[in-house]
Amino acid sequence: MVIGLIPLWAEDVRPRILERRPHDPEAFTQGLLIDGNVWLESTGRYGKSDLREVDRETGKVVRTYPMPGHWFGEGLALLEGKLFQLTWRSGVGRVVDRKTLKSIGTFTYRGEGWGLTTDGKHLFLSDGTPEIRVLDPESFKVLKRIRVTEQGWPVVHLNELEWIQGEIWANIWMTRRIVRIDPETGEVKGGLTFPHLPQEEDRWRGQDVLNGIAIDPENGAIWITGKLWKALYRIEWPVGSPAKSDVP
Repeated sequence: MVIGLIPLWAEDVRPRILERRPHDPEAFTQGLLIDGNVWLESTGRYGKSDLREVDRETGKVVRTYPMPGHWFGEGLALLEGKLFQLTWRSGVGRVVDRKTLKSIGTFTYRGEGWGLTTDGKHLFLSDGTPEIRVLDPESFKVLKRIRVTEQGWPVVHLNELEWIQGEIWANIWMTRRIVRIDPETGEVKGGLTFPHLPQEEDRWRGQDVLNGIAIDPENGAIWITGKLWKALYRIEWPVGSPAKSDVP
């Protein structure tokens, strides 16, 4: 048992991997989105952080918008033609025009910034604690705080976030686990675990932890990756659903 990650990991599901796409192993993935035929990705590390547009088939970077060297890039969300990108400890985020990938503003918040997602109306921000802040996307005022628990225990290290079918999915930092959170109650509805990732042919000594969840708005496909991983993987969801392909 690990306090804060709690419980019955044996009850987690282990989805099959249905498809693989190449990923830049130099990308320290902090936020991941799908927009048409490109990945939109926020990467971290001081002096290397950026916002990038990546071809989904080849994994080649199409465009980048670097961050200042003293900023460490974090979560990313797309809402009404604007990209919202967090920084880790600077307490500031930037608003970027989706078409031009140029800054059109900044916003501030207290504490650290880890993950970011949207339900189409609000922004949801994680900061490594058991709390997710709900923000107004215009004023950035905190409208609500969601305390995430699992069987009564607080869940810490909530990292990259994605809104999926009315739930908030969150990577748990330093694990190969994703939790599904009820945004109304903060209760964890279930977990997904990936001890088999990265796949053997994609492993290398420079890889870091699982981080990065994206849903394809066109077909509902769910993709995951990690920091400095060589691949992105489409996972079976819900588990047991018919699949066109299966990569062992």
